[in-house]
Amino acid sequence: MEHTTRTINSLRVEHITKRFPGVLACDDISLSIGKGEVLALVGENGAGKTTLMNVLMGLYHPDEGKIFINDEEVHFKSPNDAFACGIGMVHQQYMLVPNMTVLENIALGYKQAWKGLKLDLALVRRQVKDVIGKYGLTVDPDAYIWQLSVGEQQRVELVKTLCLGARFLILDEPTSALTPQETDELIVLLKRMAGELSIIFISHKLQEVKDLSSKVAILRHGKVVFQGTTSDHSSSDIAALMTGHEVVLPHNTGEACCLGPMLQLKNLKARSDRGFLALDDLSLYVCKGEIVGLAGVSGNGQRELAEVINGLRHVESGQILFDGQDIANFTPAQVIDAGMGYIPEERNTEGIVPSFSMKENFILKDSTSSQFNRHAFLNNKEIDRNANELREKFDIRSPNIEVAAGSLSGGNIQKVILAREISRNPKFLIAVYPTRGLDMGAAEFIHKQLLQKRNEGVGILLISEELDEITNLSDQVAVIFKGKIQKVLPSSKASRRRLGILMAGVKDDEEI
Repeated sequence: MEHTTRTINSLRVEHITKRFPGVLACDDISLSIGKGEVLALVGENGAGKTTLMNVLMGLYHPDEGKIFINDEEVHFKSPNDAFACGIGMVHQQYMLVPNMTVLENIALGYKQAWKGLKLDLALVRRQVKDVIGKYGLTVDPDAYIWQLSVGEQQRVELVKTLCLGARFLILDEPTSALTPQETDELIVLLKRMAGELSIIFISHKLQEVKDLSSKVAILRHGKVVFQGTTSDHSSSDIAALMTGHEVVLPHNTGEACCLGPMLQLKNLKARSDRGFLALDDLSLYVCKGEIVGLAGVSGNGQRELAEVINGLRHVESGQILFDGQDIANFTPAQVIDAGMGYIPEERNTEGIVPSFSMKENFILKDSTSSQFNRHAFLNNKEIDRNANELREKFDIRSPNIEVAAGSLSGGNIQKVILAREISRNPKFLIAVYPTRGLDMGAAEFIHKQLLQKRNEGVGILLISEELDEITNLSDQVAVIFKGKIQKVLPSSKASRRRLGILMAGVKDDEEI
């Protein structure tokens, strides 16, 4: 993976087909992109977008079809071959070594830094510093990957790919963990880079597709169903072409909370994995039948807050009053038994057991309940019935209910977690980035589910960096910065600009 000087004037795929057991992921796909063009690749979860890009990167070998660079056919046996041709990819699921530092992860592929068996980390550090300074991507080179939030890890992936000097850039949901300001900056950066690079941009955020891309291609069930000029189509047009129907994201129009508090956080203090105070005297409350949205830049205590509430992180001081009971430092099992639902940030390692089947993941929290267990034996008939019902209701795209959950696409894994948590009828729900990686059709469905639970009297703490999601769904919006609540304001007062200012740590003196 060396810096390449090769100029890519065009990249073309013809009749790419890729099959997996029970799934035709890519079905006779042909696309082309020229130098300086930005092609947006959109489609519902499981449409084949990531599979196609993994073929381009040499991670998968196509069953049929050809790849051409500058009208010459190329064969990629591994990602090294793709990098040698100047193709780099920022994956939706990060590909980093958790117990190594940011600097060490970048050094792994940085051949110029290797002098025989000796590694020149100072050279890597200078290159990382140059990229960070040039593009304004904030990462700590000496932090261990396991200490970073998902959003921070995605930034590391972007810095890593830029350091390796890619001339053709594939971005798979690169803004899913960025703030609006960071997203705007990235769009400006990519537009500028498009003068030198060709870019394929996979995103469910259709406004970003409109802002950045010159061409758009839409996949549905592994086939290209539309190709055209982006400027000729509105976001709603693209969403309708993706799903086959008009998509309208719902809004919270319910009455204000009047049922009393369900979750009260009082003066919470807790430390991060790196030992500093991630929650610093944090106080917040959420009523029954109310959605409180928590807005903030990734890495300001959101992850730690979700973990302390769910018994996954030690509370140094403070109270977590859940329906009147202090559950601070309860075990996760005790928190679950109290009626808490949890959609975690890390879906692959915290939300599912990847090697378990989909139907087994649906009952992870209820395997000993009378519904699924009789005299210490699992009731397979009821487990299958439950799995088939949830699979259909939540439109989970899988060959069957026996498939390993870890083999599903990222969006479908998220649906498995959502289906399990919502169907358990919790008294309260912690939802951390519930629609991250989901297409607009799936997001529309999930938003309706959350609002329905809210109207049934369930309190919801919605942690998200999607400001539209927060303002559309929330009754109140709380902004977190460095482990403290900056301000809580009604969603009607939570403009994008005002939230962005608060998220940056600037005090807001505006009267509500």
